[in-house]
Amino acid sequence: MPVSKAKPIEARGFKYLLDVMPLLEKLHDSGCARDIAGNRVLFFDQYVALMLVALFSPSVEGMRAICRASDLKKVQKKLGVKRISLGSFSESSHVFDPDLLLGVIEQLAGRLNPVGRDPRLKDVDHLLTIVDATLVKALPKMIQAAWADNCDGSRRFAWKLHAQFEIEKYVPVKIDITSPLNGGKGDEAAVLRTNLQAGRCYVLDRYFAQFALFNEIHAVESSYVCRIRDNSTFEVIEERELSSEALRAGIVRDAVVTLGIASKESKRPNHPVRLIEIECAPHEKRGG
Repeated sequence: MPVSKAKPIEARGFKYLLDVMPLLEKLHDSGCARDIAGNRVLFFDQYVALMLVALFSPSVEGMRAICRASDLKKVQKKLGVKRISLGSFSESSHVFDPDLLLGVIEQLAGRLNPVGRDPRLKDVDHLLTIVDATLVKALPKMIQAAWADNCDGSRRFAWKLHAQFEIEKYVPVKIDITSPLNGGKGDEAAVLRTNLQAGRCYVLDRYFAQFALFNEIHAVESSYVCRIRDNSTFEVIEERELSSEALRAGIVRDAVVTLGIASKESKRPNHPVRLIEIECAPHEKRGG
C-alpha cells in the first residue's frame, strides 16, 4: 500500500501580525518558571503567533500542520521560532496562562475606531451594545459541561457563550463562556450583571427582561432597550404623539410609563421607562 503524503502547507497572515507581535513580547517568559534547564524552544508569544498564522492559513489544519509550519523558513524568520515538535506544542497549552492574553486583547480593542454610525441613531448618547448568549455544541469527549436532559432522557452537552457586540466598532467587546453546571451563575442576566459598564445602551432580548437587572443598568448610568412580554403591567405617565414616520414604521404607541405596577414597589423599575408598541404578527407558541 502506498504511503500517503502530507498535504503541502502555506503560511499566511504575517502582515496582520505586525501590530500584534510587539504586544505579545511581554508574554515571552510566561510559563518558564519550571524550565530550570533553560532548554525551552517554544515561548508564549511564539505559541500565540503560530496559532494566529494557522487561523489565517486554510492549509494549516490541526496541531501537526502547525508543527510542520514551524519548519518553514518564512515562519521561523517572521516569528523567531525554531522547529517545534508535536509533544512540545501539545504541552504548551497546559503551561501558558490564556488569561494573560486579555490585556493584549483590550489594548487591540482600544485602537479600534467606529466604522460609521447610522444617522438614525444620532440621538443615542450611549454606546449601543448588543447582548446575547448561545449554546455551543460539540462532541461529548471535547466538552467540560453537561447540559440538562432532553425530553427522551438523553444528555445534552454544551458550553454557553455570552457575547457583547459593539455596533459602532462592529466587533465583540466582551465574551464569556460558562458551563450549564454553573447553575444560576451561567444565566444570561447573571453574566451581564458582572460585566455592566457606564455609558452603554444594552440591546437585550426578552430573556433579560428582569426589573432588578433594569435597575442595575440604570444605577451604573447606562440605558437599555429590551423586548418585554405583551402581558406586562404598567401605568402611563405620558402618551407621546406619533409622527407620520413612526406610523409608517408600524409603531402604534409611544409612552413613558411606570413598569411592573402589579409587583411590589421594591421589585419594580425605580425609574420611568419608555414603552414602544409595534404592529407585528402574533408569535405562535410551539412549546407544550
